[in-house]
Amino acid sequence: MVSLIPRPPLSRAAPFVAGTCSLSEMSMGPITSLSPWAGKTKTLSTALKKAHGMAFPAPNRVTARDGIRAIWSGRDQAFLVGVAPDTSLGAHAALTDQSDGWAVLRLEGQGGEAVLARLIPLDLRPASFAIDHCARSSLQHISALLVRTGPETIEIMVMRSVAMTAWHELQQAMLGVAARS
Repeated sequence: MVSLIPRPPLSRAAPFVAGTCSLSEMSMGPITSLSPWAGKTKTLSTALKKAHGMAFPAPNRVTARDGIRAIWSGRDQAFLVGVAPDTSLGAHAALTDQSDGWAVLRLEGQGGEAVLARLIPLDLRPASFAIDHCARSSLQHISALLVRTGPETIEIMVMRSVAMTAWHELQQAMLGVAARS
């Protein structure tokens, strides 16, 4: 019988540094999609506050408490990350485990916005894209969800199947920015 061994999407990719930026894979723990039933967004938000101490996020925002986050992921959708959802949330939303479907890359360091400017058609400077802001966009030709977690840190969530392609695109952009410094 074949025995499958769970591995992170980028288990063969070592952290990468170029210039003042570093790129690494990170684990967010469980990732669950929350899709409120029609007309239940407010009741889901109330239930989420009661169960996990945070509200359902507004568009392009993140709510958080004690290492758990709710990340807006699209119209009337959010990802609950860092904890399995309380079962009471199922009365207000469809709950779908997404943990194995996503890879999360962390871009850190001064100049990260310059790296992403080569790949993403959004203004990601801190004045426009502050901590706890998020956005759906394309990274070259790859669909991505971006989350600002620190002054010089952006998490990039991509589907597991394109993780190595996203990694390669980010590496190339990092090398290009580093060469200009």
